[in-house]
Amino acid sequence: MSRDDATATARLAASWLLWYPDEQLVAKLPEIAVAAAALPARTREPLEIFLAHLDGTPLADVQRHYVSIFDMKRKACPYLTYWTHGDTRNRGASILRFKQAYLDFGFDAGDAELPDRLAVLLEFAAVGDRLTGEALLAEHASPIRLLREALAGLDSAYVHVLDAVVATLPIETPAVRARMAELAASGPPAEQVGLEPFPTSADLQLTGIRR
Repeated sequence: MSRDDATATARLAASWLLWYPDEQLVAKLPEIAVAAAALPARTREPLEIFLAHLDGTPLADVQRHYVSIFDMKRKACPYLTYWTHGDTRNRGASILRFKQAYLDFGFDAGDAELPDRLAVLLEFAAVGDRLTGEALLAEHASPIRLLREALAGLDSAYVHVLDAVVATLPIETPAVRARMAELAASGPPAEQVGLEPFPTSADLQLTGIRR
């Protein structure tokens, strides 16, 4: 497996694991475990620690923990633009920029989830346009690291998934920096729309890799 393919695989596995832990995820766990086993240690080890946690914890307990962490605590918010803009009008423009960047490459995450959710971005970076995914991850590396620190402070097992994500964060090569500049210059579409409330895990009708 090439380095790029290993990075994409780790991001896709992390994306799966960052969705609400339902029966659909449980059915995917053997596939995720096989994929993780082939990865370099820097991503394999934290993913395997988390997979072992899931294997040894009742699903109902994992679900309660997930809701208490990601739905009830803004300090562990999985929406990246919240870390940079909070609940402000500027956040709406940033969210639209994510959505447009995805649509430019035929990647439609649907309307059930906001496009700045980390799990959605990881999926796009893995199976969409890799350079654009790299640029968006590089631009939001600080929020991702802050989320990792928040999970560590909350003593959440999900910190291991974020450890794997952080291990894949891109180096700002000239190509990545150029794509970041292109995305910043293009901006969101002219039409501005209001922000919907953050969906809770129970509300999600997952799209993309969860189909």
